[in-house]
Amino acid sequence: MEDIDAIAVLQDPVRRRLYEYVVARGREVGRNEAAEGVGVARTLAAHHLDKLTEAGLLESGSRRLTGRSGPGAGRPAKVYTRAPAEHAVSLPGRDYRTAAELLAEAAEEAGLDAGLRAAARRRGEALRGGEGPGGLEEAAELLAARGYEPYVEDDGPRPVVRMRNCPFHSVAERFPPLVCGMNLALLEGLLGAGGPVRARMDARPGECCVVVEDSKNNDR
Repeated sequence: MEDIDAIAVLQDPVRRRLYEYVVARGREVGRNEAAEGVGVARTLAAHHLDKLTEAGLLESGSRRLTGRSGPGAGRPAKVYTRAPAEHAVSLPGRDYRTAAELLAEAAEEAGLDAGLRAAARRRGEALRGGEGPGGLEEAAELLAARGYEPYVEDDGPRPVVRMRNCPFHSVAERFPPLVCGMNLALLEGLLGAGGPVRARMDARPGECCVVVEDSKNNDR
């Protein structure tokens, strides 16, 4: 029932907006920022953020938001980030995670990596249907619909779309080469071959192992 209780916490519209705001930032968020971000009073934001923490949906800590230390730096402020735990509900109860892990284990032992990637690429093509995205913005919309939580990182030589969420996270943790290869092939099929964007591996802790970039970016 813990997962049901955690998800039920999000029924409150203000609480859900606060949760989505913190998740979308991808970093620690203070109470003042969260309140301003969703347009509510700080005291109300603090109440709901703490409820989200109690439910295991957020994690809280404290740090000085001024960036200074020592005398005059001010008191540490409470900050929030998304909790790493996953929550899922099915009625009646189902255990798809165990099935996925057993299948991944069998595929890895049997050396079925190539077959899995081929099947994933076909599934991506089927999900895409018609033409692929015309650019990074359309690619981000497509990825958001699949639960990848994409965002554009533009502080490098060229912008890329990174993803804060891996939909296969729990299985990927146990079988990273197998599942990350499957994920890359799935996204290659979803985005389409020979189009203006492409997917490639670029693993980063806490995020999806794949990034999407302009297909003309051949520097890497």
